[in-house]
Amino acid sequence: MGFRFIALMAVVCAALGLGIPAHAQNHGEVGVFADYFRVQSIPVDMVGVGGRVSVNVHPNIALEGELAYDFDKGFGQAFDNGTGTITLQRSGLRAFHGMFGPKFQVGTGALRAFATVKGGFVNFDVTGAGPVSGFSSAVDNLRTDNVNATFYPGVGVEAYLGPIGLRLDAGDQIYFNHGANHNVIVTFGPHIRF
Repeated sequence: MGFRFIALMAVVCAALGLGIPAHAQNHGEVGVFADYFRVQSIPVDMVGVGGRVSVNVHPNIALEGELAYDFDKGFGQAFDNGTGTITLQRSGLRAFHGMFGPKFQVGTGALRAFATVKGGFVNFDVTGAGPVSGFSSAVDNLRTDNVNATFYPGVGVEAYLGPIGLRLDAGDQIYFNHGANHNVIVTFGPHIRF
């Protein structure tokens, strides 16, 4: 599973790299990002990485899909044993997100703003696995019962210099588990227009 996934990603990246024209088009975007995910119900702050692809169906509307993986979260805990010792523990909590939906954008030049509404899933996984095997177990766990539906309204900005740019967006990733759970999510990273 791991080797096939890496090989597939290498082929996709190579194909995208060969297909990028010298001047900026406006057919869609591909990008990677770092994300900050505040799980309010615990509460815990998580960080991770992800990628997204969008295709413009109109100059002001794109259909976009994204996946993100938030790494194991460490936390400090103080014990009152007279020495004031603080111990760092690993929680084993990871999150794997996937969302899809429309992006409504204004401006077609170097700077544009957008609003988006997406639906998808978030999978919380608590294991002692390492980052790579933790990602694999999160993907495998999508077939189990610990997957929650999500709804994401968000806003953001993109700035481009030719086909290469940066994107920042923020919103409320609401997941549904015994009611609606509101969570702040912020992503930032480079994008390529094609």
